[in-house]
Amino acid sequence: MNKKKKIIIAVSVTLVVALVVTLCATLLPDRLQGKLPEDKVFGFREKPEDAIRIMSFNVRCTNVGARGMEDRVPDVVTTIFNGMPDSLGVQEATPQWIDTLNEELGEHYAYVGVGRDGVHDGEYSAVFYLKNKYNVVDSGTFWLSETPDEISFGWDAVCRRICTWAILENKETGDKYIHMNSHFDHVGEEARSQSIKMIVEKSQEYKDIPAVFTADMNVPEGSKNYKEIADNSIFKDTKYTAENVDAYITYHDRYPQKHDGDVIDYCFANEGFEAINYGVVTESPSKYYVSDHFPVYTDVKFVKSAD
Repeated sequence: MNKKKKIIIAVSVTLVVALVVTLCATLLPDRLQGKLPEDKVFGFREKPEDAIRIMSFNVRCTNVGARGMEDRVPDVVTTIFNGMPDSLGVQEATPQWIDTLNEELGEHYAYVGVGRDGVHDGEYSAVFYLKNKYNVVDSGTFWLSETPDEISFGWDAVCRRICTWAILENKETGDKYIHMNSHFDHVGEEARSQSIKMIVEKSQEYKDIPAVFTADMNVPEGSKNYKEIADNSIFKDTKYTAENVDAYITYHDRYPQKHDGDVIDYCFANEGFEAINYGVVTESPSKYYVSDHFPVYTDVKFVKSAD
């Protein structure tokens, strides 16, 4: 075989490989990603009158399959507007995500929070709230560590972890509640345990104000860390206290059939609230998954004292 023929063959092979790679990048996300069972496609229930909708949403810091953050922004924003939560806790929200969400949601929402690695550095566990409905009475972020007021790692955690909180006051009624939001470490069991203690203690500083806690806890139902909060604290999992429930896994990574039982995202509430609805939003505005997690939400009402 002469040199010219070898060059032609080599170029042809290169072009074929490039074409195959391009086709795979285009078609594989549709062909290979897991499909939801038809009876597990849930949207938002209608919010009851006088209820407060709380939402938790791990937006995924980078890509989901072949879809980058920029590709997913319209679906994420539409999903939030479809639910129109009173307050929303986000996880894996990089500074780019925060800037984008602040711009896209800004007509209706404002947020509190800082990045876990600095003021505008690292992932946020921010709390977004309806700015025309609520005033922020107080808010803050603390690090889930032995030095909560400093940028720091906690115990056996491999990442810096934070909790952002806000006391929200209804401008018309004066009713207040605390929304606390976090993303626990994916490795450190001791860090998660200590984080739960810190969050419960913080909520009890305002024990007369009803509180909700949203999180990607990075642990499944029934685990040691889950029981520490769901069974042995002031917070209860609204999945098990709500009147109406649309339950499903919350983490799927595009292959829900491989992640059966993976519930790691939660909406907790203390005794100041009665849970009406709980749901996992599996419905997407497009044919693609919005994130590698499904957002979860709960509709709660204030428990009024007998006085």
